Amino acid sequence: MHEENAYLDRVTSHTDGIGVEHGIAYGHGQALDVCTPLDTDGEPVVLLWHGVGGNERDVLASLACTTAALGVTVFVPDWQSGRADGGRAQLLASLSFTRRRIAESGGDDGAIVLAGWSRGGKAAAGLAINPAAVNGWQPSAVACLGSGFKNPAPTTGNSVLTDLTSTAAAPVPFWLVHGTKDSVVDISQSREFAALLAQHGWPVHLDEVPTDHAGVVMARYDPQIRRCRPATDRGAIEAGRLSARVMHAAASGTSTNF
Repeated sequence: MHEENAYLDRVTSHTDGIGVEHGIAYGHGQALDVCTPLDTDGEPVVLLWHGVGGNERDVLASLACTTAALGVTVFVPDWQSGRADGGRAQLLASLSFTRRRIAESGGDDGAIVLAGWSRGGKAAAGLAINPAAVNGWQPSAVACLGSGFKNPAPTTGNSVLTDLTSTAAAPVPFWLVHGTKDSVVDISQSREFAALLAQHGWPVHLDEVPTDHAGVVMARYDPQIRRCRPATDRGAIEAGRLSARVMHAAASGTSTNF
């Protein structure tokens, strides 16, 4: 049995109308979780990538479940940005797995929103703007949460900003969420990227929320363990709920103002 099709370590749990499949092997020694609303046929779909920390899909668990409760199936893979290729092979393998899983269930593998937190958002943006990196495939929309765009995207190896000025790709909607108190990635990066997207004819929606870098994904950074935990602060919880609504809107093809 191929590793990417192995479900031997899968554990399924159900809570609050959501089914969660834990630890599905997708390839490259990595696993993902899938949060699915129980009262839908599995669509629409969001593929949600965490940030620079290695194998942090657990950090996004609360956000993924909150999004699934709105009626969206969310795939959340582990990946490692510290690899020689910056995590590119793992990111693309998780996308291939998600597309294959959707196709096998009779769905449309083009109806996927690529979403990501921090570096994961830049990875998502890179593929939408430079689809040649995945043989011309594009997501239906992109959601970037607390992301920066100045350095090359791990999925393409190219600058998102440079690619945007020269791409021939068809514009897809971008949804950006950024904390005004973010001291890791300054909010100016999302503001400048939104302006550049609009200048080049790409639909874009930017939400600014009064929280920090982790707050946009309903998390808080714990310096003792150097890792994020679930948020307890009301502001971060509300910011995470907004991010969930944004991903739902992106997946549903709506243009709701929040």
